[in-house]
Amino acid sequence: MNGLFESLSERALSLGAYKAAVIPVSEVTLDASFRDMCKANLCGAYGRNWTCPPHVGEIDELMELIRSYGYVLVYQTVSELEDSFDIEGMEAASVRHAELGFALRNELSDQPLLRPLHLSAGGCRLCHVCAKADDLPCRFPERAMASLEAHGINVSELAKASGMKYINGQNTVTYFGGVFFDL
Repeated sequence: MNGLFESLSERALSLGAYKAAVIPVSEVTLDASFRDMCKANLCGAYGRNWTCPPHVGEIDELMELIRSYGYVLVYQTVSELEDSFDIEGMEAASVRHAELGFALRNELSDQPLLRPLHLSAGGCRLCHVCAKADDLPCRFPERAMASLEAHGINVSELAKASGMKYINGQNTVTYFGGVFFDL
């Protein structure tokens, strides 16, 4: 298994991840209160994206889903910002992170991963405007990517468990993603 785990991490790195590691899901800290951050709607996506609360599902069911997996490939991206108020830089970094997640999904399609569940930072960015905006069904439910936090995952603890830093220095922004799987 170590060879497979190394291969998965190397693929994430080759696609642009800053760091990547596979850990057992038993090391993932879950906390239903992370849903409250979503409800605060600081990102503006609450209720406006199929992969964000409340549409993504009930928190207890999503945390149970996470617990049903054996492993997770955790990956992070770190991007430089002009300063701590560089909103455009944060947005561009978020888009690059989402693109990495979608590329990683394609790249890992040939691997012997059972039930892969791809989660990322924030709501899905597959479509420029989510179909939820027009109360239409998700256009790509098999490719849509929900967030780690919407599933109750404590990302700062996930970073520690994976041997990564949650904050990577002044004037940087760090995003995390994960691929949950069984063998």
